[in-house]
Amino acid sequence: MTYQPPAGARDLLPLDVAQKYWIENRLEQVFQRWGYHRIITSTVEQMDTLMAGGAIDQAAVIELQPVAGKRLGLRPELTASIARTAVTRLARVTYPQRLYYNANVFRQATGSHGGQQEFYQAGVELLGAGATVADAEIVLLLLDCLHSLSLDSWCLILGDAQLTQALLTPFAPDQRQAVRQALASLDRVALDNLGLSPELHRHALYLLDLRGHPEDVLQALGQLALEAAAQSAVERLKSLVALVRDVINTDGDSQRLTLGRQRSALTLDLSLIQPFDYYTGLVFEVVTGPEQGCQVLGQGGRYDHLLSVFQGQGQGFPGVGFVLNMEALHQTLLPTGHLPQDTPPSDWLVVPTVPQAAAAAFTYAQTLRASASLVRAEVHLADGEPPAAIRDLARQRRISRIAWIGPDGLPDIEALN
Repeated sequence: MTYQPPAGARDLLPLDVAQKYWIENRLEQVFQRWGYHRIITSTVEQMDTLMAGGAIDQAAVIELQPVAGKRLGLRPELTASIARTAVTRLARVTYPQRLYYNANVFRQATGSHGGQQEFYQAGVELLGAGATVADAEIVLLLLDCLHSLSLDSWCLILGDAQLTQALLTPFAPDQRQAVRQALASLDRVALDNLGLSPELHRHALYLLDLRGHPEDVLQALGQLALEAAAQSAVERLKSLVALVRDVINTDGDSQRLTLGRQRSALTLDLSLIQPFDYYTGLVFEVVTGPEQGCQVLGQGGRYDHLLSVFQGQGQGFPGVGFVLNMEALHQTLLPTGHLPQDTPPSDWLVVPTVPQAAAAAFTYAQTLRASASLVRAEVHLADGEPPAAIRDLARQRRISRIAWIGPDGLPDIEALN
């Protein structure tokens, strides 16, 4: 019988782990430089928490057997769990709170992911800050993450959940989702087949063209008669785009945030749809270029009502964040040559030359490992092998030094060419 991991799961071998750690380590350094602190939340949550007051479809959650009458499930994302933690465990801290995470999440298998159910994510949440400058911080932090990974072909797509809802208001409630889906997929045929009135059809086609360079789209929006809330969203987007561009263009360090200098790397798309429905303002996603299949590397946005789901008083509390998809980052980085191509070799092979020297060999290996810097030392476990065979083994494993431990317990050091 051949044993395989369960459907939807996969194993990470040592090289996979080394490459994953390379990505995680660079992201974590960026998060910490920006003043973010790591948070770890429970993998198992109550279903009410996981569904975030209905903002997350129950069908996306892998539900477990009830315990003591309570419905439990595996987290499909981290934002709802962090919102729950912020309300219950961070009530007495000062705000804004800058939090980051690096964890696995679980979702019911869908065709778009080839049946995969377990995913690895890294991301941030900025809680307690509702101004445009907070949105700008999250966008600029995302650009810094992309730069830290040496990614040079991507597009950041911006949208606004509130503004999109306002632009869809002229359509009947039972038509809005179909119109939005058609707009998101650039499907003119679908719009033609929705049975819209001529006026609404023209409006839908106008919305279809509301994507492209942010300044161009914002100028086109200025020609529409918008209600106060929608106009306010437009002004927020204008301020955000201007602030981000100002930071990018005036950054004193030419090696930082340079990816954003190209105007084409920033797109405004008011039909942008996020997988979870708790966003209230800015939404965005970053995708690779067409030559890399337009993979979604990450997404995020503002959610100013999510924490109120767990407060009980119904009071809103500002929050904004993003998540990076580790599998997509890994696949995008593999062809670049930036990822490690081998697992790190051991620095030392400690060889007891006689069985009586085994204890001394383990002791000497432990002495090597006690160095202030990381030293990898392994003890040779086979008895009676000739020195030439041991040297060949060390070279095959890229070990550069051998410590031969004799009967007196003293090492004889050999450096391999």
